[in-house]
Amino acid sequence: MRPVVRETCLEGLTARRGKVRDVYDLGKRILIVATDRISAYDVVMPTGIPDKGRILTQLSLWWFEYLSDVTANHVVTCDMGRMPQALRAHADVLEGRSMLCRKADVFPVECVVRGYLAGSGWREYEAEGTISGTRLPKGLAQCDPLPEPIFTPATKAESGHDENISFDQAAGILGKKTATTLRDRSLAVYRKAADYARERGILIADTKFEWGEADGQIILVDEVLTPDSSRFWPADSYEPGHDQPSFDKQYLRNWLDTLDWNKTPPGPKLPDDIVSNTRARYVEAYERLTGKRFE
Repeated sequence: MRPVVRETCLEGLTARRGKVRDVYDLGKRILIVATDRISAYDVVMPTGIPDKGRILTQLSLWWFEYLSDVTANHVVTCDMGRMPQALRAHADVLEGRSMLCRKADVFPVECVVRGYLAGSGWREYEAEGTISGTRLPKGLAQCDPLPEPIFTPATKAESGHDENISFDQAAGILGKKTATTLRDRSLAVYRKAADYARERGILIADTKFEWGEADGQIILVDEVLTPDSSRFWPADSYEPGHDQPSFDKQYLRNWLDTLDWNKTPPGPKLPDDIVSNTRARYVEAYERLTGKRFE
């Protein structure tokens, strides 16, 4: 395995750092670098996951291409040979984990689509019988498939958890026309991706999309349909009524739940077996979905 990249530092450039990504402003373009950082419960762990950033980047690029007939996206190139000269000097760090992208005005709402009743959606349904204001049939069990995929937007929190909101609340933030467009496109992307993934033995329980506007065009931005932004379940062991095994960060969360840790920084150091097993889940998700071996 390659060395873990927890942070990048490119000479002469300043990064805006998220939980996982380092984003560099290049004027008309941005460079998005996926590091090997991993977060859980909104806390970045002190231990990185080898190759995680490469897996996220390569899977996103695969999905952007697969979904290109549904929506345009922000990717300009991931080929180091086509990137600005100043970036090529850092190819040893950037190769495979970076995307040169169009700069877009990102809409301030998380576009979540759910096909199954899990996570915060399950907790709200248990308490209210709804998800984000959408009334659901009575008697559904945890992880049951929904009658049809639903759009459940959320606010973007600068810190802490995002908060589920109704479509009307999203329309109040975005305007009804834009909210309707983002809802319809998010559902279209989810349906195409979920149908494909099911053929590859993965159920996409839910996922989160980011949309932005560039040159008057609404485009898909950031990452798409990765284990960080989605809940992936193996179809061959799917059984409603309880939590499912997954290819995403739930494995790490389950381990963290066994600790005497209050879910505030600093996070605990991850033991080697948790690191290797988490990496294995990310690799398996990539290989199942793309049909390619992760090198």
